[in-house]
Amino acid sequence: MDAAVARAMAKWPNVPAVYGWLGLDRRGHWRLKGQTISNTALREFIGRNYQPDEKGRWYFQNGPQRVYVALAYTPLVAHYQGDALFDHCGRSLRMNGAYVDDEGSVLISGGEGIALLDDRDLARIADAAAAFPVLKRSEIEGRFGFVREPAPG
Repeated sequence: MDAAVARAMAKWPNVPAVYGWLGLDRRGHWRLKGQTISNTALREFIGRNYQPDEKGRWYFQNGPQRVYVALAYTPLVAHYQGDALFDHCGRSLRMNGAYVDDEGSVLISGGEGIALLDDRDLARIADAAAAFPVLKRSEIEGRFGFVREPAPG
């Protein structure tokens, strides 16, 4: 978390949270009210201050305010850079396990939680994915303890 964010939280501790404004798509793009955020500095700021709460709802700490994120699928999106895996926030991702869902998406567990592999990287692991355990997409959220559509309360 950015130091300026921590200071703002201490200064204004009771700012209400925001829901329904920020989303994460299946390719790891941040979306504000449906529009892709193209500003690099803003994307990086969101990524540095993105984390889950105790209920598995992922949010961006924007100064003193939590901005909860609606997830297209998982709270993290993985992609390859060379031979290394990274999440959509730019953090290195070590694979602890891998799965395929019943729709053919590849999921990677490791680091901060479960990540959807960016579909542009599927061909890279297609042969290995045939041996991954299969999970039902409807069970992913509960199994890995996150909330796709956070709501107040």
